[in-house]
Amino acid sequence: MPLDSGVVSGSGGKQVTATGCICGAVGGTQTVVVNPAVSAIVGVGNTAAAGKQLSAKKSLKLSSLTDDMLGPPSATGSHHEEPFRARLHQLFSQIEKEFELLHAENLSLQEKLEAVAGTPRDSTGGDRLLPLQDSYEADGVVNKSFKSKLGSTGNKVKASHKIRAQTSRIVSSFKAQSVVSSLVREFCGHKDGVWQVSSKTGQPIIGTASADHSACIWGIDTGRCMLQYQGHSGSVNSIKFHQSRDLVLTGSGDATAHIWQAVVNWEVPARKGHSSEEELDEEDEPYEEKERIDVLRTPICEFSGPGGHTSVIVAADWLPGGDQLITASWDRTAILWDVETREPLQPLCGHDHELTHASAHQSQRLVVTASRDSTFRLWDFRDPIPAVSVFQGHTESVTSTVFTRDDKVVSGSDDRSVKVWELRNMRSALTTIRTDSAVNRLAVSAGGVIAIPHDNRHIRLFDLNGQRIARLPRTSRQGHRRMVSSVAWTEDINSTCNLFSCGFDRRVLGWGVCLPPKEN
Repeated sequence: MPLDSGVVSGSGGKQVTATGCICGAVGGTQTVVVNPAVSAIVGVGNTAAAGKQLSAKKSLKLSSLTDDMLGPPSATGSHHEEPFRARLHQLFSQIEKEFELLHAENLSLQEKLEAVAGTPRDSTGGDRLLPLQDSYEADGVVNKSFKSKLGSTGNKVKASHKIRAQTSRIVSSFKAQSVVSSLVREFCGHKDGVWQVSSKTGQPIIGTASADHSACIWGIDTGRCMLQYQGHSGSVNSIKFHQSRDLVLTGSGDATAHIWQAVVNWEVPARKGHSSEEELDEEDEPYEEKERIDVLRTPICEFSGPGGHTSVIVAADWLPGGDQLITASWDRTAILWDVETREPLQPLCGHDHELTHASAHQSQRLVVTASRDSTFRLWDFRDPIPAVSVFQGHTESVTSTVFTRDDKVVSGSDDRSVKVWELRNMRSALTTIRTDSAVNRLAVSAGGVIAIPHDNRHIRLFDLNGQRIARLPRTSRQGHRRMVSSVAWTEDINSTCNLFSCGFDRRVLGWGVCLPPKEN
């Protein structure tokens, strides 16, 4: 189709011409949808032929169109206003329907492009993920393009530039360095949704906190539950390992935080004894149900009582050194605790709504707390008098905030965005990542890769500059079936799994993600 016929193009290979035709091409096949409303408004001009006869015809057709819309003149010689408005309303309604159809076709084309870019979706092996633009980004370009071009016929040059730019974007995505990821292992055993997954530095174990009132320690290489903690009387909402000791910190819906001993038995336990009849009756049960699991019910210390929280504890974390810890609660406060005395040192007040998350810096006495009031706060305990900074920028509940190795803060929100902040600049974010679903408890690797878990069951990977790296595969055979609540990277261990996720499908998944090397 020639570009001088008034072409307006969006992503996915769609073209809208001044003749009112919407064309899409997939694999060399061309589909044409004729829009009578657009044809009626724009006319049949913009052809290569020019001359007085064509101008006269165009003028005659436009005049007849005006008469058709305005209706016959009244006795005073003026046209009725109501038929004119009704006719315009009808025409623009038809245009709107055509745009909705075009939007649906664009989504279909996007799916076909993704299918061409990667391996088949039902593959059980590793998936090659290419950094294609999300469909919501492409759709935004299409809609803005149509709105800006609808009333103008003199922007042919801009339209052609858009076509070249979008074509280059698609072609460059195929040339980009791909990321290989695969589902390596599944950890089964929880009887309710899993709120959080956490890894221990230097050891091949992970911990999970579940709404079934338990926390579990798992072997990464075996997938076996090595220890189950049952000391809480409510949902276990968070879990964190001590940096250097075999201790675990959990926060619960029973308004308490517990520290308990995480000494695991690395030997494979013997299976429970069964009679021959029992084995015949239970041969279909999962193997894990027949293994002996070590159970722990008593904590080393509990943080509650006078000066403590009065509602659900949603998050808890160790401060550097492990002599203090922070807890965040639905009572709108966070509390700094002394581990040795088990006494609260200082309540952290100021949020207007329930807290959703809290995390501490890896090496400095800094803490961030997130809240449903759409803000998060940075608390500085390096001086005798703590300082606090308020970060505003999200429009809905902030669901998680974590520190990076280079002293930045990454925040995720229910407003479907992730923001990267500089600690010394709380006025505006360095980077904003727009997504298509609410964000839950994210994680940042030592190399600066952000793993983002979503309500829509997907997990996406971005770098700190906001560039999309990959989307982990999710099909009927692999991936989560319900919302992904948390993710965690592993560091300093030699394992086939380096990223873990958990969700409300009761599943904990271990992923092998091979990231491209950094460019110098």
